[in-house]
Amino acid sequence: VEAIRALAAGGATLLVTVDCGVSSHGPLAEAKAAGMDAVVLDHHLAPETLPDAIAIVNPNRQDDLSGLGGLAACGVVFMTLVALQRKLRVEGLLSPAAPDLMGMLDIVALGTVADVVPLQGLNRAFVRQGLKVMRQRGRPGLAALMDAAGLKEPPEAWHLGFLLGPRINAGGRIGDAALGARLLTLDDPAEAAAIAAELDRLNRERQTIEQLTVEQALETVEAEEAFHGPRPVLVAAGVDWHPGVVGLVASRLKERFQRPALAIAWDGETGQGVGSARSVPGADIGRAVRKAAEAGLIVKGGGHAMAAGLTLTPDQLDPLKAFLAGALADDVAAAGESNALLIDAALTAGSLTAELATEISRAGPFGQGNPEPLFVLPGHEILEATPAGAAHLRLRFRAGDGSTGQAIAFRAQGQPLGDGLMKLKGRKAHLAGSLQLDRWGGRERVDLRLTDAAPAA
Repeated sequence: VEAIRALAAGGATLLVTVDCGVSSHGPLAEAKAAGMDAVVLDHHLAPETLPDAIAIVNPNRQDDLSGLGGLAACGVVFMTLVALQRKLRVEGLLSPAAPDLMGMLDIVALGTVADVVPLQGLNRAFVRQGLKVMRQRGRPGLAALMDAAGLKEPPEAWHLGFLLGPRINAGGRIGDAALGARLLTLDDPAEAAAIAAELDRLNRERQTIEQLTVEQALETVEAEEAFHGPRPVLVAAGVDWHPGVVGLVASRLKERFQRPALAIAWDGETGQGVGSARSVPGADIGRAVRKAAEAGLIVKGGGHAMAAGLTLTPDQLDPLKAFLAGALADDVAAAGESNALLIDAALTAGSLTAELATEISRAGPFGQGNPEPLFVLPGHEILEATPAGAAHLRLRFRAGDGSTGQAIAFRAQGQPLGDGLMKLKGRKAHLAGSLQLDRWGGRERVDLRLTDAAPAA
């Protein structure tokens, strides 16, 4: 509400909200009272009663029949602009200087992948076409960011999620949230390079903060589970944790325990907590958090099936834990029973060729909702397992026919997978993962991007 009042005092008469607003009754009522027209562009789950606005564009409205509920906010904005240009064109009002929307698909692709929405249907088309635009390096900000991230090869979908997205987000997490927006709208390559370097620095700082916070969160969860037993929803909270990394901490807990996880940063001054939740397929955390907000169990909250955000007070923590456990217990149990690693085919080290990896990539872009094919290399001897970078492991292995191959296990050091791989050196193991074509230094090499491993009994 305070922000709306400040905008109105500055003379604003049109308010456009992006990626928020669909449940913001109070602020939008304030906007109307101040004489502002409000347009909401959002994709989060919408309540039955919508706020008062000129227009609410959201494929997750309860009365929406588009079937496009998987769009990220950037996709909602893009389709709104497409419709707006079409309307202006029909009425003869479209300016010759109207923006080239197809040329902006690089930004849409980045936002779609970074928001971890399903890469199916329209989202898949956005990313596939957006990558073609991005490979032309026509946007100085993205070109500078790719250089800062050390990305020398043509970008793929996973680069957006693991290299570019985290650097854009680092500004908002621990620095200046405007840095990413400035970078993506710049025309000056020199200024773009400077901002990209700063985002790269902030991302390294974010990684350090995240690692320390994850360690504390793991200690909290493991101690609580040792005392109370396994819980359907993991909850970890800490005083003066950086609120910008709680989403990442929740993701790491979810990956480690394969259960929904909530991480909360308590503010030592206000006493309130800011929390972020991540979930597993089949357990809709966004709906559960929205129901908790509607029941008055938290100050506010919302989200979608796989992620949610909330604000709460310390006295609300225990009731919220009980509510989430009750709301999601059955879904989490069902998800756990079906948590098998489904393999698409078996290969040997000698099969890991650039030709095969290129052929498979034609079915991409891969990501949430359109996973990469998962292969198993059965009974391969692990020749080497060595640390790579701060958290990864690099493997060299050999098949029974003498052919050899390489694998990379991301964020495996100190984790059950990494510990297991170190113990398997010199022994045979079943290795499961997807193919990654590495064009580093002008040479093509195929790595197995490791998902899991098991001793070859």
